[in-house]
Amino acid sequence: MSLSSIALYFYLRNILEVEIEEQLYSTAARIESSLEAGKNPYSLPPAVEVATSNKSLPDILKDTLIYDPSQDEIELFRELSSFKKINNINYKITVRDLVVESENILMAIIISYLLIIITVFVVLYYFNKVGNSYLWKPFFNTLEQIKEFSLSTKEPVALSISNIREFSELNTQVKILTDKVRGDYNNLKQFTEDVSHELQTPLAIMQVKIESVINDAPLSNQQYDQLTSIQKDIKRVTQMNKGLTLLTKIENNQFINPKQVSLTSIVEGNIANFKEIFQQDIQFVNENELLVTMDYHLAEILCNNLISNAIKHHIGSGDIVIEITKEHLSVCNKGEKPILHADRIFNRFYKENESVKSTGLGLAIAKKICDMYNFKLTYTFEKGFHIFLVQFS
Repeated sequence: MSLSSIALYFYLRNILEVEIEEQLYSTAARIESSLEAGKNPYSLPPAVEVATSNKSLPDILKDTLIYDPSQDEIELFRELSSFKKINNINYKITVRDLVVESENILMAIIISYLLIIITVFVVLYYFNKVGNSYLWKPFFNTLEQIKEFSLSTKEPVALSISNIREFSELNTQVKILTDKVRGDYNNLKQFTEDVSHELQTPLAIMQVKIESVINDAPLSNQQYDQLTSIQKDIKRVTQMNKGLTLLTKIENNQFINPKQVSLTSIVEGNIANFKEIFQQDIQFVNENELLVTMDYHLAEILCNNLISNAIKHHIGSGDIVIEITKEHLSVCNKGEKPILHADRIFNRFYKENESVKSTGLGLAIAKKICDMYNFKLTYTFEKGFHIFLVQFS
């Protein structure tokens, strides 16, 4: 449209020039006819000038500048000089026409055209925006429903009805997909819960029977050691089953009751419980009360796993140091060397030292909990201490 306005400008200017030239030739022809009729030549400077001439030249068409006393300015004229021999007398007929008015007309047309372009652009933009907003409304509604889709809820996806075939097909496929995903999720969840529940009962029965055998029957040292080892393995399998079930629940976002909890109080309770079981001294540095928003049960598991991990892997003398500030929780235990594969320490079942009997799920669970609430759990080794730091800010 911009290029067309430029083309229109030159096209109209050419048309106006042709019209002015036609008018000049017409006026010159009238003067010739008057002279041929024997009338006295007349002049009306600067529009018309008739004078005798001893030259005979072809017509001369050009632009010229002439001072206009009425406007007190120089005006642009189109000039036609015609040399004619009439009644055996050579005449020079000069006809001029003002060009300024034609330029004004030209600019008025161009400005009007540009205004029309701008008006059309604004109107089309508005109607396109409103039309597209209405046209794409079902699509964005479907997109919003997909964003809000959750496996933990039983409510179906509320998709709007659309008369547009493509959006209608999209809604149909989205509904089929979400129903299938929710069905698969519920089946997997039910299977996991059933397996976990069914495992707990035989493991508990085995534990009771072994305890009964140990307590009632006379056993040799070898039998006692074997039964004790089996008892520990059963306990480990039970803990592993609970840990995997907990990880599954965390990954499926089944903990949806966050509230403000005091990690300071939870850590103090854990320290008191561990001191009754283990002999290591625990130094608690409490600078500020640490309040976070999360599920209370997961907060207990997070603190318990970090502290129990420090106790299990503590080497040599010295205290286990637990520090709480307004923005972080750190748990430090003595160690001989840094962990060889620190990048794998939060993986499931990864154990740096096989001599320590553990499920290998404690730190993986702690990492999952931190990821769930966008906390940052990191490991470093400084000055002979393994340091696990949870940043809450």
